[in-house]
Amino acid sequence: MAGDPVRTALASPDSLRFPANRAFAQQFDQSGGRVVRQSTGHLVFYRPDGRRFLATDPDGHPLHECEWGLDACGRTVLMRARLRLDWGRWVGLKPGGLVNETRLNLATKPGWQRLKAEDLRHMAAQAMRVPIEEVRFFYGDEDLVIDAHGQATIRHRKDAFYVLEDDTFESARFMSCMGAMRWEQIDFLPVVELFKSLLPGTGSAAFELIRGLYDDQNEGQPRPRPLRYRGIPTYPSEAAFRLFSSFFTAQAPSGGDPIALFMDPSRSHQITWLPAPAPPLRYFDEAQHLCLTVQGGVLLKATDADDPTGLSYVNPKGRRMVPWDRSAVIVDGRLLLSDRDVKKDVPLSQELATVATSSSTPPVSPADWRSVFGASVPAVQSAAVFGAVLLYPQDETPVGELAAQPFVADYLQDLAEQDREIGQILMKAERVLIDNGDAVISTCVPFDRPREVVAHVRHPAFAYKQAQQLWTVCAELQRWEWVQRTRFLSVSTTPSVAGQFESYDLAYAWLPYAEFEQGAVLALWVRALAQRIKAGGNAFIVGPARMGDELSRAGLQRCWEESVERLPTFAMHKTILPKARLRSGLMLFHVRRS
Repeated sequence: MAGDPVRTALASPDSLRFPANRAFAQQFDQSGGRVVRQSTGHLVFYRPDGRRFLATDPDGHPLHECEWGLDACGRTVLMRARLRLDWGRWVGLKPGGLVNETRLNLATKPGWQRLKAEDLRHMAAQAMRVPIEEVRFFYGDEDLVIDAHGQATIRHRKDAFYVLEDDTFESARFMSCMGAMRWEQIDFLPVVELFKSLLPGTGSAAFELIRGLYDDQNEGQPRPRPLRYRGIPTYPSEAAFRLFSSFFTAQAPSGGDPIALFMDPSRSHQITWLPAPAPPLRYFDEAQHLCLTVQGGVLLKATDADDPTGLSYVNPKGRRMVPWDRSAVIVDGRLLLSDRDVKKDVPLSQELATVATSSSTPPVSPADWRSVFGASVPAVQSAAVFGAVLLYPQDETPVGELAAQPFVADYLQDLAEQDREIGQILMKAERVLIDNGDAVISTCVPFDRPREVVAHVRHPAFAYKQAQQLWTVCAELQRWEWVQRTRFLSVSTTPSVAGQFESYDLAYAWLPYAEFEQGAVLALWVRALAQRIKAGGNAFIVGPARMGDELSRAGLQRCWEESVERLPTFAMHKTILPKARLRSGLMLFHVRRS
């Protein structure tokens, strides 16, 4: 980039969106601000009090922006932050952005007048079956209040992530949440909830910020502060371990296996995390809409913001198979991007031309993830595919149609493990139809043996993600015939089950919300679906309560029905977002063609 990257960063409208930061940047030198150029060339901008407010790559392209302010006690705290993702979208972070309140009537409890905050902590620890130390860690006195009438209020604060539609909080949409961090003095690694709702790259961008603030706070200290994974409860996973390990180094007591210990929820907190010597670094090329992630002088991945697949390219070094057959290598100072037979050659700056990659690339897989669409792969805008995640309102706004689908699909998979009859139905099916289940296709596909699977899709961006997820599972199992026997058929007309007649042993079907009140369309949709279920075949159908009579008239035996709102999967969701609501009257029917 031509010009001074420091001035470019301070003057760019993309870098600073918080008003106080923009005003400060205009008087940066006079106001006592300072900028530190790290050994990698990355820039960090600080306020006079030593708090970072902006971090950029060596050319001045922004990575994150922080807004600091004073709390009610006059302490400097992080108010908000913006995080730039590899593909250009910004997400927001707001400490304490989600506050769940639980109210208890303690007036009937003898001696309630003498109860203090610590007594509530002990009650909470007993109810949640967690050590009292964890409750003390996350619940301050201000979060545990008993009024003069014996009504107790317990507040659970969480940091919230938001999608920033215009790169600012003016149009923020709730995305996910995690344990409330002490951003002014980072002392633990958080549990992320609703992690499947995170836009791609959010986790690594958040930890880029966490590691940056952690380094600031440990500067000049004889030893960095060890961190632990904490939450009520914790949800350890291999993905979380890999993310943490990119920025911090795990140490198990007595020299044990860190990941084995981490994966035990009762013992994951025993792992200590210290700063990794070379955390991932990002470099943006605005002209070519590229972002390269490098760690320890080795390329990790390259992301093209204009790529219609919504996928990054990865360094194939050490891989038996490259994810989605998309590789990135650097040869003679140029970046070579490969998506099976499609190649792209990108010139690199002198700084990045020396980054190491693999000298060879594994052969492509026998099946392309796009093959499930046949010859008519739907065209989708890159931003739509990158942004194809399910979002859940934090208020009482009803959960959207696509976002409600996992409550049903996950429930049925859990039920199959507990109910012998349901398990047999899913296991014996030779031909499976998934109609309008664009958010859960890969959940509904049984991965125990080859079978014919047909999915009627309405939302191409989400169908892309499902195809990629299905490919990933088959790649891990080396079962390419399962991909080859799966078909995604785009549907633009109603009812979606119309078209070439085929019959199925098992069907999953969701009536579109827009057709719930259209009696004639509903009846037509049910009859068309019934014709595609073999004699003795089964279907799990989601629709309004009034659909029950139409199912019977279509010759389908109603085995049982259940309100989606009463499913345990939705109950689990409400432990995170207590105000969550579904469309009124949403029902799950199990039917059989007799």
